[in-house]
Amino acid sequence: MGIHAYFRSLDDLERIIRCPGKFKFEQHSVSAHSWKVIQYAKTLADIEETHGVVIDWKKLYEITSSHDYGEIFIGDIKTPVKHSSLELRSLLQKVEEGMIEHFIDENIPEDFKSIFRRQLHEGKDHSTEGLILEVADKMDQVYEAFSELQRGNTEKEFITMYRSALVKIKNIKLHCVDYFLDNILPDMVHEGTFSTIDIKRITEEALAQ
Repeated sequence: MGIHAYFRSLDDLERIIRCPGKFKFEQHSVSAHSWKVIQYAKTLADIEETHGVVIDWKKLYEITSSHDYGEIFIGDIKTPVKHSSLELRSLLQKVEEGMIEHFIDENIPEDFKSIFRRQLHEGKDHSTEGLILEVADKMDQVYEAFSELQRGNTEKEFITMYRSALVKIKNIKLHCVDYFLDNILPDMVHEGTFSTIDIKRITEEALAQ
């Protein structure tokens, strides 16, 4: 079917709901998540540039816009399950990569196959752009969980999501992480002081790990 098959498949990302199986005040689709990750990453990269870091913007936009495309094939698996072991996470990644490769082989014209393989591969790596993607992805997890906690959602999974994402972010060595922790997160925590859940305490415990 050619590239049309790829464009049509994007509709599926609008129908895949993140964090399935738990009560949520707000539903978030994978496509909405991807859009927000791009916005976070763009600003995080701007912060890096103010510190003299050279950003490969083409790479950044490619990996952030396509980083969850593989969920078209396997859906969104709950974070605690997905990250319960390195072995399971590795197996899931191999399944995603294999199904993406099969999709490209079956549908994408030969002239574009190498481009799609580059764009749709796992973008999180030790490059500046890969690390920014990691931070941006976890930031959206923080914001999604925060939104639920702020409304008083007592599902323990959202506390786990919020805490684990913060721990992951704070251990990534980037200027934009320092900026997030020093200038953005305090505003978030202050906004959450009116919640029935002690978001400030949860935040402090996460940052102390």
